[in-house]
Amino acid sequence: MTLSEAKARHRRLCQEIEHHNYLYYALDQPQISDADYDGLLRELLEIERTFPELATPESPSQRVGAKPLEKFTPAPHSLPMLSLENALGETPWREFDARVRRFLASDEEIEYVCELKLDGVAVELVYREGRLVVGSTRGDGLTGEDVTDNLKTLGSVPLRLRAGAPELLEVRGEVYMDLAAFRTFNREREDEGEMVFANPRNAAAGSLRQLDPRITARRPLKIFCYGVGQVEGATQAAPTHYELLEQLRSWGLRVDLEHTRVVRGADAVWARYQELLADREELPFEIDGLVVKVNSRALQEELGAKSRSPRWAVALKFPPRQARTQVEDILLQVGRTGAITPVAQLHPVQVSGVTVSRASLHNWDEIARLDVRIGDQVIVERAGDVIPDVVRVLTEERRGDERAVPAPSACPACGSPAARLEGEVVYRCRNLSCPAQLKEAIRHFAARGAMDIEGLGERTIDQLLRQELIRDVADLFALRKEDLLRCERMGEKSAANLLHALDASRHRPLARFIFALGLRHVGEHLAKILARRFGSLAALSQASREDLLAVHEVGPQVADSVLSFFADPHNQSLLRKLHAQGVVPSEEQEQGGESLRGQTFVFTGTLTRMTRKEAEAMVEERGGRASGSVSAKTSYLVAGDEAGSKLDKARRLGVAILSEEQFLDLLDKEQAP
Repeated sequence: MTLSEAKARHRRLCQEIEHHNYLYYALDQPQISDADYDGLLRELLEIERTFPELATPESPSQRVGAKPLEKFTPAPHSLPMLSLENALGETPWREFDARVRRFLASDEEIEYVCELKLDGVAVELVYREGRLVVGSTRGDGLTGEDVTDNLKTLGSVPLRLRAGAPELLEVRGEVYMDLAAFRTFNREREDEGEMVFANPRNAAAGSLRQLDPRITARRPLKIFCYGVGQVEGATQAAPTHYELLEQLRSWGLRVDLEHTRVVRGADAVWARYQELLADREELPFEIDGLVVKVNSRALQEELGAKSRSPRWAVALKFPPRQARTQVEDILLQVGRTGAITPVAQLHPVQVSGVTVSRASLHNWDEIARLDVRIGDQVIVERAGDVIPDVVRVLTEERRGDERAVPAPSACPACGSPAARLEGEVVYRCRNLSCPAQLKEAIRHFAARGAMDIEGLGERTIDQLLRQELIRDVADLFALRKEDLLRCERMGEKSAANLLHALDASRHRPLARFIFALGLRHVGEHLAKILARRFGSLAALSQASREDLLAVHEVGPQVADSVLSFFADPHNQSLLRKLHAQGVVPSEEQEQGGESLRGQTFVFTGTLTRMTRKEAEAMVEERGGRASGSVSAKTSYLVAGDEAGSKLDKARRLGVAILSEEQFLDLLDKEQAP
């Protein structure tokens, strides 16, 4: 390929990739599969490797992360990024509305825009002539930190705006992490013995402030844009805030119009607040309230701002999800990678409608920071649906009989020495034959998101290990009925069912098999990406570091982990042993049918023939998309027993509603030749 041919192809690829980014992130309407997208990106990267001069700052290749920075540089905001006044309860809200009407000398009800108050990190994106030139944190409101290279790694941040954008556009937005992605991210960090984050906001902030953008690129961050700073050269100014949001989306920016409402009057705003408070647990991301803004931008201008906050906007905050209880004990758990994790055993307490009896303490650095001891009175917090955390110790209430827990010198499971390696924050058991590690590895292998071996619970695994019937996961497939009958509470029928479940798991899809193997830094999402890219275990095991790094979302840490896993003689032996037992992952399914491409499914209520996660996997394997919230773009809502607010919303929006049986019938029809 000549340079001129490469330039032309590179230009077309950039345009095509950015077009699909816009469809996926801004409109939530993907038109191609992940595998096809990865193919376009691989071709672009290959061209830039051959012709480095084509790797311009706005190329989609820049999302993989630039070289590490020594430190962040200050980034002043041309207009201050003001804080919002908080209103905690109905009375403060109505007082705010009354102040707005008094200031405007108006008796009429005000038209407001109600937006979700995302619990993330505020940022500013500066575009000149359509190109992203600076991205910064809020900082003190006047000056933030330049995190441009980090923000460029987010797929939802356009590097170049679409046609019609102003010559200068300063966009304000919130960087956040979905709850499901946060849970997976934290689980993987805990498995690796790394510090876990207390909540999605902390995870987003920590990810955005990495000096190495390649680390940020591997974090599941997203952005929603909600406003502007300075704007120059706009063809037409939007008269209302809602129309401004629509304008931002038309220029390629990601905006949450799905949950945004325009209402009139204080009563309507309070009704929207109550509705969101009731639906809070259904949202796919964490929010801590409702942001209410005067819709008319002319009235916003007239209202102006106080020293630290605008007079035309307020944050209606939700009640905190915290409770007070006592630490009854601190237990030590050993994970499948040998990481020893301290867990607080609590006196049971209700937090956000859920009974909490345990909370993560993460590691001994966190124990030292909190100065938590057995017997302490503590405040626990539950953010979304994640594991509760101890956020504060009431040291002023100590009686003198509280007991500190020292860092472990030995593994609580096997008694082998425990050590904290340089660069890590956890203590690890160094015994590779530790029964606790093996137990957790087998539990992980058999889990629903992995090999899904029904009936292989913790008690059965304990007995199989204790009786030395298994020494690794491959031994599971050599079990006989007479072996299982040696286990307590294992009858003829239970043994037969477990053997059937083992047999059914021999040909799981490749992505699930990769995830089941427990490669460090490879969760369910990355396992799917690797399976789609390489298509077979043999191809993945023979991939070079360059092959792996060419895959979208795979960074150096993941690439090194994959290479290390397949280079390990013990792992090679285990894979051969699994193959000899007839465990051969199904490669065809990973290429995935495309029968549901472009269709979005939402599941609600209790399903009887499958779990919700299994149903979502069925959709994704056929090229469709499973979402956690209903919108006008939802193709189908699948409603199980005791379906709640999602069903009501689907009916209001005219979304097609399916029963579980109708959903399965639809899949059968899609598969029919």
